[in-house]
Amino acid sequence: MSPAAPVPATAAAYTRGAALPALLARRILVLDGAMGTMLQRHRLSEAAFRGERFRDHPRDLKGNNDLLVLTQPDVVLGIHEQYLDAGADIISTDTFGATSIAQEDYGLAPLAREMNRAAAQLARQAADRRSTPDKPRFVAGALGPTPKTASISPDVNDPGARNVSFDQLRDAYREQAEGLLEGGCDLFLVETIFDTLNAKAAIFALDELMEQCGERVPVIISGTVTDASGRILSGQTVQAFWHSVRHARPLAVGLNCALGAAVMRPYIEELSKVAADTFVSCYPNAGLPNPMSETGFDETPEVTGTLLEDFAKSGFLNIAGGCCGTTPEHIAQIARRLKDYRPRSRQDPLFAPLLAA
Repeated sequence: MSPAAPVPATAAAYTRGAALPALLARRILVLDGAMGTMLQRHRLSEAAFRGERFRDHPRDLKGNNDLLVLTQPDVVLGIHEQYLDAGADIISTDTFGATSIAQEDYGLAPLAREMNRAAAQLARQAADRRSTPDKPRFVAGALGPTPKTASISPDVNDPGARNVSFDQLRDAYREQAEGLLEGGCDLFLVETIFDTLNAKAAIFALDELMEQCGERVPVIISGTVTDASGRILSGQTVQAFWHSVRHARPLAVGLNCALGAAVMRPYIEELSKVAADTFVSCYPNAGLPNPMSETGFDETPEVTGTLLEDFAKSGFLNIAGGCCGTTPEHIAQIARRLKDYRPRSRQDPLFAPLLAA
């Protein structure tokens, strides 16, 4: 087990993150949009992904977006700044696939911690530049799913087969979280969950890390409903998913990716009802894939903004943003349309003193 991130970094994250509950009680906060969609706009070549440092690496690296925090940091920094200028309160690090497990595909597993630290530093730099006393900005350390799952067999002929263990997942997420804390994140975002057991490994790793560091950093947990069945890929309904992760006492629980806002509506409504003792987040895709559009998805910023405005009007939301296919233009529409709506109320007497602060 690698050593925990330095306590000073954790303490700083705790101090910044401690402001979030009171803010969420006052207004709906805006999360950024898609990193991958914006990187695709740059049409980066294999050479750009490699940079000078990885010029002679034996495997193809194009498509490894997490590596760009090391080889094209200005591009990543610029995307963060565009989302902040569009009105985002929270930006997420470019670390969706920055675990050692995911980086094995590129032969870069030993660099996972460095990637996460560099990604958080870039986001921290952008957030600090745009933060004001009236509008503080926050960095969410993104912990995405891995290409290996603890609940689903990779072999259709052997349902009991697994290609990763809980302990391997826990160690990979722990390493990722340490790097994110060292780089200056304010909270953790365990996102795009399609396997609750993977998510539990991430939660366990975060709990271990924060216990060792002596400070608690806020955590947002976001699942993915994969189709109209209303279940995540490993089979749980939205309500079952919530009860599986509720013990972590997350700052917020939510849904993201897979579906556009129109199809996601009944599931975020259900979550807003059952998760009464936490805040609720939602950042859907920009509709369905559409190869004819500039972003590869069919919803314009106006459409996405209108749909999320309906969620806010209905009292479902505390945090709203965008996932695949969304851009700074989408986030600007969301920020503009949601700014005058009251946030959903969290009903937990344990937090009443904090919310009243």
